[in-house]
Amino acid sequence: MSLTMKLKQKWLLSVLSAGLVFAPLSMNVKLNSAEAATAGTAAPTQAAYASATAAAKSNNQTTSVFVDGKKLSTSPSPLTLKGTTFVPMRVIFTALRASVTWEPTTKTIIAVKGRTTISLQLGNKKAVKNGKTILLTQAPQQLNGATMVPLRFIAEALGADVQFDSAKHVIRITSAEAIEQKQQNAKDLAEQEKHPVLMTTKQIVAKNDNKVVMIVTDTAQGSGVVIGKDEILTNYHVIADATKGSALLLNGTELEIQGVVGYNENYDLAIVKTKTALKVDPVDIGVGASKGDHVVAIGSPLGLQNTISDGVISNITFDGAQYYQISVPIDHGSSGGGLFNDYGELIGITSAGIDTTQADLNFAVSSMNILMLKYDLEETPPKKIEFLPPTLPATLVGESTDTIKQLIKDQFAELQTTGGTTELGQVDVKRDAQGWLVVSAVIDPAIYMQYGHASSEELRTWALNTGYELRRMLPDDTIQLLVYYDQEFSFEPRGFAQDEVTALGNGKWRVKFPVISYQGKDKVFVSVRA
Repeated sequence: MSLTMKLKQKWLLSVLSAGLVFAPLSMNVKLNSAEAATAGTAAPTQAAYASATAAAKSNNQTTSVFVDGKKLSTSPSPLTLKGTTFVPMRVIFTALRASVTWEPTTKTIIAVKGRTTISLQLGNKKAVKNGKTILLTQAPQQLNGATMVPLRFIAEALGADVQFDSAKHVIRITSAEAIEQKQQNAKDLAEQEKHPVLMTTKQIVAKNDNKVVMIVTDTAQGSGVVIGKDEILTNYHVIADATKGSALLLNGTELEIQGVVGYNENYDLAIVKTKTALKVDPVDIGVGASKGDHVVAIGSPLGLQNTISDGVISNITFDGAQYYQISVPIDHGSSGGGLFNDYGELIGITSAGIDTTQADLNFAVSSMNILMLKYDLEETPPKKIEFLPPTLPATLVGESTDTIKQLIKDQFAELQTTGGTTELGQVDVKRDAQGWLVVSAVIDPAIYMQYGHASSEELRTWALNTGYELRRMLPDDTIQLLVYYDQEFSFEPRGFAQDEVTALGNGKWRVKFPVISYQGKDKVFVSVRA
């Protein structure tokens, strides 16, 4: 051993053993005193050890020690004396990754681990940890030729956790390193929860499929997403004008809808409440998305419950709300369905699309507006849960043509085309000589010329919907709807019927013909000129 190492050990001993060594005497006096103390206690200690060992063997109660799940191999075996479990010195220090030094002169044990230093002396109930004296229940002992130390003190002094299973006679020690690793794992898990793991499309569906429902009302069919124990998020237009409805779960359970909890017409969002609990976990709502992000839609297009489709976010637009333009295929009935990101989080509600186009031009209301609606409801909870007041009156019987005309302007003057929404002009309502209620209007000529052919289905749908509502409110009337193309020309157009072209004079001609013609009472007939 080098001189430097010897000096270092002596220096450590002078500091760490200060509370363990007797008052300053000569080295011979110290040795004699230690020998006397050992001589006076050796026989009783060995006798106690032999007695305890014999008792443990006869009762098959040998104590096992595990450190971080690994059983320690000890010789001699761990032994309990007067409630204190002793183990061989080097075995426990090595298992807990501490270096140990034995000072035979003073019978002192010095262990160092990191910034922790502890010292013990045979036969002395006082130990020192980082300069602080600690009283032990039992002193370290020389038993059966081995230096035995109190296990609990050693383990806890080195930052370990000690648990004793008295029924199984097992002591389980978790080292400071294992405790630190466990804490780090918990932190890592918390970080993972803050930053969810990317999922495959299959995993996204597995997580959310049962959280999307099909909604059926007395006026429409759509989709919805579970956001609470009895709450479903859907589009406003799915639930508007409904007086009753139900939610069909993926497992076939059908639950009656009690009414609307809250809504925002500008966002095209509504939250409905079921009369009984859904017994389905709510979706996780995420925030934020970018162009190019992969997304998955779950909804019920054309009543095909929980159809899956995917695509990307093609664009982000604002029109009274934030919308994600998506390449995900959806259709009528998909409204109110869920749009999920690659973390399985709800980031939008599928709400609209443009038909008769080669591109998938569809739209979803973003989760930003979903959260804003939820915040509004938290601040102003509904006083009563019921279906929304109808936007149309129950009847128009007895009302004047002026009243009916104003209703047409307010509720039916907007017409959807592949080029967007256009507003009908020159709305007029009158009763003819046969008593028919005749509603007439004019479509924008430019819109008709550019999008008329591609929008024939939209024009037909408008006529059917408008005619249906008028017949509902006026069940005894025969209804006629006429939407005209009306345009002036500086030349006399050819190829039209004689009554469709009128000379106005001054080199002007007028072309007027019905683009939409609807007739209905008990049955209906619709023709569209596109």
